[in-house]
Amino acid sequence: MTAEDLLAGLDDQQRVAAEALLGPVCLLAGAGTGKTRAITHRIAYGVATGVYPPGRVMALTFTARAAGELRGRLRALGAAGVSARTFHASALSQLNFFWPQVIGGTMPRILEGKAKLIAHAADTLRLKLDTATLRDVAAEIEWRKTSRLSVDEYARRGRTLPPALTVEKMVDLQRAYETLKDERRQIDFEDVLLAAAGMVETEPRVAQQVREQYRFFVVDEYQDVSPLQHDLLQLWLGDRNDVCVVGDVSQTIYTFAGASPDYLLGFGHEYEDAVVLRLEQNYRSTPQIVTAANRLMRDRPGALTLHAASGVAGAAPTTMRYDTDSAEARGVANAIAADIAAGTRPEDIAVLFRINVQSQALETALSDAGVPYVVRGATRFFEQREIKEALMLLRGATITTAVEPLFKTVSDVLRSIGWSQDPPETRGAVRDRWEALNALMHLAEEAAAGTTLKQFVDDLFERQAAQHEPTLSAVTLATLHSAKGLEWESVHLVGLAEGLMPISYAKDATAVEEERRLLYVGITRARRALSLSWSSAPQQGRSGQRSPSRFLAELG
Repeated sequence: MTAEDLLAGLDDQQRVAAEALLGPVCLLAGAGTGKTRAITHRIAYGVATGVYPPGRVMALTFTARAAGELRGRLRALGAAGVSARTFHASALSQLNFFWPQVIGGTMPRILEGKAKLIAHAADTLRLKLDTATLRDVAAEIEWRKTSRLSVDEYARRGRTLPPALTVEKMVDLQRAYETLKDERRQIDFEDVLLAAAGMVETEPRVAQQVREQYRFFVVDEYQDVSPLQHDLLQLWLGDRNDVCVVGDVSQTIYTFAGASPDYLLGFGHEYEDAVVLRLEQNYRSTPQIVTAANRLMRDRPGALTLHAASGVAGAAPTTMRYDTDSAEARGVANAIAADIAAGTRPEDIAVLFRINVQSQALETALSDAGVPYVVRGATRFFEQREIKEALMLLRGATITTAVEPLFKTVSDVLRSIGWSQDPPETRGAVRDRWEALNALMHLAEEAAAGTTLKQFVDDLFERQAAQHEPTLSAVTLATLHSAKGLEWESVHLVGLAEGLMPISYAKDATAVEEERRLLYVGITRARRALSLSWSSAPQQGRSGQRSPSRFLAELG
């Protein structure tokens, strides 16, 4: 693929972005505007023209799945040597390399989750905390560290704390957590970033080696960068300014974890010679869905105005009120069953909600309606027993199997553990197992012509490492947070009542605005059809009917 080929399929805005290869560049990219296409073609164009040595380019993003997608796209565009990683993966790689040289010995073990250690710390202080409080404390620790605050500085911030804890108890608990962690020679995920930043900041030879390795940086989802990640990026850059940041202020939904849109909004002040570009042509959604999204974000600071590229008119978003949560779930399930009967694929449909507990009624209703579904964030695809078994057998087949067409080899292996061409008529575990194995078959079908079994298996293990899961033939149930970065033909947004959207603990204007942005993310996941619904039944433990979300009136 030539350099000119890489620009040929881009629109005017995307092409300008792809050709802006040097110096500080800020790409304000709205939902569905082809952001990933623009940045991958920009990187590949830089490599093809010789401006970027591929080994000196680092593309940074926030999830392993997004990093895996970037690597796949870059490889297809002829830029396979470019690194595409999360901030944590990049920092961890550097720590593994430099720790023995700078500190000596092996790196401390990474703490997989904070809750258990926080519980032990609470025991030392004679505090009895429930699971929800442990989770809240973990979130506060993460916020403090990503905000680069000491425990004492944190205490002065006036944060809203779990009811069981005073400021003094929270401070003591965080100190006890850090002490226990040090005694056990463990570090948490925030420590990975802090340690990487500390090494670059205090060790000139580390800084020199890191900066010699990477010269050009691209940072996706820059609206979600935290002070710690911003500072680490500045340390990696040193006195250079070849950085392209990409983001959308309207999709800032992680301020509770320390993210700040200020770095995106203030990029032009941080780099006075910055080029600021916009992508506002939406290729994903119908004009009616784009209009609803624009109404929700009208006059919000930094919000982009989307323009629907498609002239094909779609149906206006629908709004439904139900008497109870279970009635709402049944109504949505029946509508989905009708769509599937009319030809819509289950994997092209999603039901999105604010909090995990809302999925229970939906799961029951979908099961009753005979609709296959998958809960995003439940058991990971590559951690399922049948998938682990399939990977082991496929890897073995690369050694023992004669050269045969990929599809035949993969189907033979999967048949040996229960896959068949026709789905089972039963539901439940048997159908779930078949769906998982069938997803592997779809990957084999979609593999490029000439792909060998070894290449296919290597790609599967790369997907496993990147948590880049294949699509199952099932309706997706997901929280609004976990739906970010995804899209479906048809989206059902449920539970749009006061107390759920905005959530009851969004007490001030800033928190309510984050809820607004969260709903915006949900709306912009839909390509063709969008339904909005709510139940007027009282919330559990409260009296009085629910009211519709204040945001519904703004959508028209």
